[in-house]
Amino acid sequence: MSITVDQVMELAPVIPVLVIERVEDAAPIAEALVKGGLPALEVTMRTPVALEVMREMAQVKGAVVGAGTVLNPKDLEKALKAGAQFIVSPGLTEPLGEAAIDAGVAFLPGTATAGDIMRGMDMGLSRFKFFPAETSGGLPALKALAAPLYTARFCPTGGITAESAPKWLAEPAVKCVGGSWVVPKGPVDVAKIEELARAAAGLRD
Repeated sequence: MSITVDQVMELAPVIPVLVIERVEDAAPIAEALVKGGLPALEVTMRTPVALEVMREMAQVKGAVVGAGTVLNPKDLEKALKAGAQFIVSPGLTEPLGEAAIDAGVAFLPGTATAGDIMRGMDMGLSRFKFFPAETSGGLPALKALAAPLYTARFCPTGGITAESAPKWLAEPAVKCVGGSWVVPKGPVDVAKIEELARAAAGLRD
């Protein structure tokens, strides 16, 4: 069952950005996040076990698993084979954009400038990751870009915290944010993850 990019962005106010080093952590983390109200899970392709982690997480009831740090069509193909339902990239290139559009998969390409967003719009895209959010000028920069590019909607990611997320989410052009704070580094504490997820899921209430 395919899911649209808008549906992914509307699942919860926060998409957890996950860098997972051990396959055995995949299911417990996914279960805790889903239970806490964050079903969209972005598994970054930064570790050797990322594809296996996606496969494990895809088995968890209620989880909508996506692949992050997708850099090229080859990465895209691997992610889709591993069961990714949405794709997130740090930037937008023509080969990756065309491959994602051809695959019909929900796609959030990274953008940081008006030129990036306009290139995406020329390809028929209107939903983007704003990345790296804080070091690309933060919320004032996004507001300035969103005004002329008023049909675009964003998922800012990069440097966003539990404390700063509400300010981003109050901006009408922002549909959700990406954040790594919901799964702290170190040994997996499912109770803590669920607690952080629940707080993040309530940020729009």
